[in-house]
Amino acid sequence: MSTAPTGPRPNVVGVHLYLRRDDGRILLGLRHPDVAFAGRTWHFLAGHCETEGALAALVRETSEEAGLVIDPAGAELVHTVHVLDGDARPRLQLVFRARAWSGTPEVREPDKCLEWGWFAPDRLPEPLVPYTRQAIESIGRGRAYSEMGWSAR
Repeated sequence: MSTAPTGPRPNVVGVHLYLRRDDGRILLGLRHPDVAFAGRTWHFLAGHCETEGALAALVRETSEEAGLVIDPAGAELVHTVHVLDGDARPRLQLVFRARAWSGTPEVREPDKCLEWGWFAPDRLPEPLVPYTRQAIESIGRGRAYSEMGWSAR
């Protein structure tokens, strides 16, 4: 387990889409092997907040990455994972559920994502980003918050 960094370190804020069909399957994308984080690993549709609110970032990323349209008024925060991974900047990962969307997932940024797939929560693909797995399991248990990589104090 990592130890918390010393001194002030701003957190990166990530937004993640937990999109679940009526049959219970969850949308995940296979990351391109050349991306900076988690190449060749399955992950939520995700991105970082820029100069915008978290819901605006989620709407933007959903359209940019998969060509899907979600209404921010219909999105709800279902889990937050606070992650510290080694010497990297701490990351606050906000996972939102969109109960309705329009469109069919398509690869819109092939330099970031190779494919989209729908997976049952009890049959998730491997390899899977660890905090993605933790978020999916926590959502299934009704837990709104978890941490990874922080040492106990």
